[in-house]
Amino acid sequence: MFSWSGEPIVQTHALGQDDIAFDVNETLRRCAGGDRAALRAIYDREAARMLGIAMRLLRRRALAEEAVQDAFVQIWRKAASFDPTRGDGRTWIYAVLRNRALNILRGESRTDLVDDFEPMALASEDDDPEVLVGKLSDAGALKRCLGRLETDRRQAIVLAYVHGLSHGELAGRMGVPLGTAKSWIRRSLVTLRECLG
Repeated sequence: MFSWSGEPIVQTHALGQDDIAFDVNETLRRCAGGDRAALRAIYDREAARMLGIAMRLLRRRALAEEAVQDAFVQIWRKAASFDPTRGDGRTWIYAVLRNRALNILRGESRTDLVDDFEPMALASEDDDPEVLVGKLSDAGALKRCLGRLETDRRQAIVLAYVHGLSHGELAGRMGVPLGTAKSWIRRSLVTLRECLG
């Protein structure tokens, strides 16, 4: 992945004071107004991290780069839809990236890319999370590990990773505080990794 100037993306700073001074919400507002310099500022600031996340999700650099590029196109087009009263701008940006990566996963026919998650790509938004777990007949190890999770935690994982719900949307849908939803996801992923490991 390359910067706007053609140089490879390299993260040159650790999170710190510089990040606190960078107002993502204001920069998104400027993007919504057509300010290309604002989009470039977000790109320069976030692209390396976004590429890392996309690589973890997609496991192939070319697809990860595609997801980041698609995400920036969506950020440019949809910046006006960002509502700072509903959440942080950085969270919104990474939700856009996650959704683009999930769309790529769903559209990718290679089974080695999605491993055990392929059956889940067939889910519709109306499917109950418990019904989806039952559909995982061909993904025995994942199904077995999901079955070991408590019901609410299993539902949280399915809603987040199949339906693409953000932590905030997940908390609202399940009627729990945001911190609880985040904790369920984090702990459940650790449990799944250990079980599948």
